Amino acid sequence: MHSDSVPSNLFNAPVPANEMERLIGLSDLDIDYGDHKNAFSDLARLAAKVAGTSISLVNLIDSLTQWTISNYGLDIDQMLREDSVCQYTIMNVESFEVTDLSADDRFKDKDYVTGKPNVRYYYGVPLKTSAGVPIGALCVLDRERVYLDPEKIELLKIIADEIVSRLKTIKVMEALKSRLLEAKQTQRKVAHDIRGPLGGIVGLAQIIKDQGDTNQMDEVLEFINLIYKSGNSILDLAEEILDSNKDKRVAVAASGGDNTRFDLTVFKDKLEKLYGPQARHKQIVFTVNTTPLTSNISFPKNKLLQITGNLISNAIKFTPALKHVTVDLGLLLHIDKPTLQIVVKDEGVGMDAAGIDAILAGTSTSTDGTAGEQGYGFGLALVKHLVTSLDGQLNVVSERGAGTSFVVELPQKIY
Repeated sequence: MHSDSVPSNLFNAPVPANEMERLIGLSDLDIDYGDHKNAFSDLARLAAKVAGTSISLVNLIDSLTQWTISNYGLDIDQMLREDSVCQYTIMNVESFEVTDLSADDRFKDKDYVTGKPNVRYYYGVPLKTSAGVPIGALCVLDRERVYLDPEKIELLKIIADEIVSRLKTIKVMEALKSRLLEAKQTQRKVAHDIRGPLGGIVGLAQIIKDQGDTNQMDEVLEFINLIYKSGNSILDLAEEILDSNKDKRVAVAASGGDNTRFDLTVFKDKLEKLYGPQARHKQIVFTVNTTPLTSNISFPKNKLLQITGNLISNAIKFTPALKHVTVDLGLLLHIDKPTLQIVVKDEGVGMDAAGIDAILAGTSTSTDGTAGEQGYGFGLALVKHLVTSLDGQLNVVSERGAGTSFVVELPQKIY
């Protein structure tokens, strides 16, 4: 469902006044856009049945892409935000309705109107967080005009609220699974670390017992001193564990508990599945590389898909057809601070020093892409915000006409 019939800059892209807040709200959910179709399939089907339409979609909208996380009646995973109808739904407080898409200048030449599935009617309800920020839309579509009475509209809003509630539940469940796994790993570490001091205590006690009356006082005192040191090492270990768990609880509370772990191999697979279609649509060669030696070491996935996805979408936007966009993923095992390095390189139009400074300052604006894709001006600012919030670093290497490389370095806790 992409449209090439009308230049995308014919109409100004609608941008919510709270766009940055909206994108942060979406990133806080840390959703893997390709993983949850089954979690919402019943609600997508219910929405279509309530409305009496042949199609319903559950869409989340980031800086450049509309992601369909579940659908009924139409097999679709994503489309450019600028081509979507739901981009207008997130501008409205209650809902957005188009009774005939073919009669609306904004949509009449879109390929989902002129070709299959030949939709005419659209009704969308924004998906809002608890703070009232719209992160996407539940929409119903049909080939014929549909009339929705107030009762059906209210039911669609209830379904939309349930979708957001499930998104929050998924986030909490992933956090709980991560913390459970972390607890099991801590248990194994404690068992290993405590075995040495305890073994020493048992061994020294056995020597004292075996020697019986032949023990000299100075030897006994020496043994007791060693037992004392071993006992203290166990106490120190216990305090370290308690302090570590306290820090983890604070960190989990601050981050929303979103610490689901994965590795470079899983990361690569997800990026290829999510962003490969965008590259193929624009005839761009898209490659994701990993470092083999560290490809199976686990680390938290917190915000990584949001950071890297925005950089990839931006790279595709500014890269001409038949050129390359490459992502290099590496886990650098520094002794003091393991670091995840993400490098997104494109062969696009590049930027000057002022543009680079604006990105690093978090104040970048956007321009149209090489194929006329509209810019929304917040994707790179969001990346800068997320990287900073994770105590990472973002660097940009570019020059006009010579492409751009974005280098992200994020400290990691590996397992």
